[in-house]
Amino acid sequence: MKQPTTYYQVRSCPTRIQIHQGGTRSGKTWSICQALIEWCWMNQNAGWWVTVVRKTFPSLRASVMRDFFAILEGQDWYDPRFHNKSTATYQLFGNYVEFISVDQPQKVRGRKRNILFINEANELTLEDWRQLLLRTTHRVILDFNPSDAFHWLYDEVIPREDATLYKTTYLDNPFLEPEVVAEIERFKDGDPDFWRVYGLGERGVGRSIILTHWQGVDRVPSDWGLVAYGLDFGYTNDPSTLVGVWSDGNGLAVSELFYATGMTNADLAREMRAAGVGRTDLVVADSAEPKSIDELRGAGFNIHPARKGPDSVRSGLDYLRSRPLLVTNSSVNLVKELQNYRWREDKNGHQLNEPEPRGWDHAIDALRYAATWAQAAPNYGRYTLG
Repeated sequence: MKQPTTYYQVRSCPTRIQIHQGGTRSGKTWSICQALIEWCWMNQNAGWWVTVVRKTFPSLRASVMRDFFAILEGQDWYDPRFHNKSTATYQLFGNYVEFISVDQPQKVRGRKRNILFINEANELTLEDWRQLLLRTTHRVILDFNPSDAFHWLYDEVIPREDATLYKTTYLDNPFLEPEVVAEIERFKDGDPDFWRVYGLGERGVGRSIILTHWQGVDRVPSDWGLVAYGLDFGYTNDPSTLVGVWSDGNGLAVSELFYATGMTNADLAREMRAAGVGRTDLVVADSAEPKSIDELRGAGFNIHPARKGPDSVRSGLDYLRSRPLLVTNSSVNLVKELQNYRWREDKNGHQLNEPEPRGWDHAIDALRYAATWAQAAPNYGRYTLG
């Protein structure tokens, strides 16, 4: 049976270190897990250790661990007697597979291992990489989406003589359903840099302005349906902001409805009604203000706290970048934010994975709350960007 391209690359790589750079759904993680399992089967009772790493354990559990155990179960190789869930280890054919995150420093700097697999390696720091590498005796496998224009991977790992770089895209995965391929190819209509990274698997160009692909329109298209209203709370220095978000099933249209300081909850309720927000319309608000949400719910609004989690800002922005974005010309404050909303940079001018905390995000946050409410994971929709 034909496998994703990464599967054959992992098995045939001639160097100690292999780096798998690719776009979304190229099959990188699944293929690497499959190859690691087969390696354990071909080297039974060797007593070797395989370490699988990601930045945080929740992310690890929801991605690479899920794939690893799904493969075992699919082959009828999973045996709960060999699975120590408290230590996140699995004994496989006389070898040991452990799952750790870099927020567990005692494990990063702990025992040696024979094989190291770093999933989403661009999430780690250079020091994390060095500590893990120092304790690995044989093979090292890394995978990542190349969303960063500048990163230690490009400077410290890829140029090494004992490293091989592979690039793959969704076209290298023969198991993708046509519907998923169509969803990915919709990225062509979004941010060109987002398509470059997640569609084509190429290194990001590093523009500091985060949302650049939006287009101004006089009004929201009349045949687009309301997704939700987004509400960001403020008072003295920061404005309270309400936006409406509509969609045609792919693109997003947003209109600023109010943007003002000094607004009490009673003021918010009055202005929301004046803006046309009905009792059954979904309103998604900043979860940091539960008291205000309760008061507005008591005033008759269908209001809910925004869903937040690890990296929710970055993933929500990725979702916005993956879709065409229309902004009404009357949204003057939102437009000003879009023109100034930038990625942070370190002292060397290298782009970081988080926005600048300069206050150009009130209407954008409200947009993000509303646009991502219905997504199972904020930026992924019906599939993951892994």
